[in-house]
Amino acid sequence: MDTMTLKGMRFFGYHGVFPEENRLGQNFYVDLELKLDLERAASDDDLNYTINYAELHALTKTIVEGPPYKLIEALAGGIATTIAEAYTMINEVTVRVTKPNPPFEIHFDGVTVELRRKRDANGRIIPA
Repeated sequence: MDTMTLKGMRFFGYHGVFPEENRLGQNFYVDLELKLDLERAASDDDLNYTINYAELHALTKTIVEGPPYKLIEALAGGIATTIAEAYTMINEVTVRVTKPNPPFEIHFDGVTVELRRKRDANGRIIPA
């Protein structure tokens, strides 16, 4: 399987358990790693045989900047499911969501959740 990766997408959202997070918002970073067959896109040099990464970015932005989730695990799951359902040529999707500034007094680069989903033999999206 071939891989398409979108790294370091930055969005502003209102996700979190605490009311202040839902009111004030904060940055979230999202990475996507998609497993799909890109052979025809590579040989024909034709956008019709791949996924337009500008559309992937826009779809991810809509989710992250949309209604709030309490947990970044749920946010990552929403992104993974929406992308896998929208693009049936994707066999597997990995979503990494980083919350760089969690609202508590410790110093680190943030917390990242990574979820991996794949398409089973019946076309359903399942944990990988």
